[in-house]
Amino acid sequence: MPAVTENRGDAIDLIWGVEAVAKIIGRTERQTFHLLSTGQLPAKKVGGRWVAERGKLIRFFMETAA
Repeated sequence: MPAVTENRGDAIDLIWGVEAVAKIIGRTERQTFHLLSTGQLPAKKVGGRWVAERGKLIRFFMETAA
């Protein structure tokens, strides 16, 4: 059986929790929770916690700034 190698270039950098997302986007936890719960940020709720992909958050803000 061939060995399975991990391709680090395809790794997904996930941001878990409102506090961590808030730090990335430079908002308070309360503001971030509102943005998440109203669907204004590209994130999902998994097991009761918000999770976002770092790359999608960055692209989201780059597109809205343009």
